[in-house]
Amino acid sequence: MQPGERNLITDVTGLRVGNAQDDTVKTGATVLVGEVPFTAGIHVMGGAPGTRESDLLAPDKTVQQVDALVLSGGSAFGLDAPSGVADALAAQGRGFAVGDVRVPIVPGAILFDLINGGNKDWAENPYKPLGAQALANAATDFALGSTGAGTGALTATLKGGLGSASCVLPSGHTVGALVAVNALGDTIMGAGPQFWAAPFEMGAEFGGLGQGAFDPTKPPALKGHAPQNTTIAIVATDAALTQAQCTRLATAAHDGMARALLPSHTPMDGDLIFAAATATAPQEPDLLMLGHFAATCLARAIARGVYHATPAPNDAMPCWRTRFGV
Repeated sequence: MQPGERNLITDVTGLRVGNAQDDTVKTGATVLVGEVPFTAGIHVMGGAPGTRESDLLAPDKTVQQVDALVLSGGSAFGLDAPSGVADALAAQGRGFAVGDVRVPIVPGAILFDLINGGNKDWAENPYKPLGAQALANAATDFALGSTGAGTGALTATLKGGLGSASCVLPSGHTVGALVAVNALGDTIMGAGPQFWAAPFEMGAEFGGLGQGAFDPTKPPALKGHAPQNTTIAIVATDAALTQAQCTRLATAAHDGMARALLPSHTPMDGDLIFAAATATAPQEPDLLMLGHFAATCLARAIARGVYHATPAPNDAMPCWRTRFGV
């Protein structure tokens, strides 16, 4: 099994990702947009989620495809980021047709990054313009770490970040993951530097350090301020899936979150996963294998997000590379 050409979610044909951030506020937004509308689903396992238009992704709802998906910082304030994306898409003439009107369908999810050392004393909510700028920046290549929705993210002991990974299945399908890591728990084993996701690493994509020691009798490391959490993610494939199958793909991908974060899915996390299917590969999909490798990609993406984080003034926590000097 090998990663895709970029080892990014944009190895799935037809997808682009854009990031925008405000380093003074220590926050940002990330947009996944398709060349054309794509099928999407969602599964929520955290106890404190924040979403926009998530009900629309249920398999029994009328609209079966979306124009974009948004991950944002800012807690409830960040739900304005999808509005900025929707406005920009409307200006491009995109959206669900209702008579002679086009309504862009842009579900989104937020994480809590309001207590991370950034200046949150804004006069006007910054997330709508951040969403629009992220869409304008959308491309097949994009940065990881302290960027986009991962700009101000934190974990129990380290800076979080934006991560992505991909793999090509034996069937020829591609699966990818995109994640903003802002967990109550930790991504490293014990004192580190090894990652929980080490068994799933491809090459040396997050250091190639292998597995470390872990004492199962010790309680897990937790972030000091329990409410400031949530890991939000998107998994995607080029297979042709229904909305119900996308929902199942998102559900299976949560295994990857559990493999890479200890603990995950807590009452104070809003952990959730969107799933997207572009239907650009004609082969008949194997749902079991798609779900397995979506989980594997997500575990890898979580480690990569933390691995690529970079230091900035007034950081509340060290980044992985600063702490371990690797």
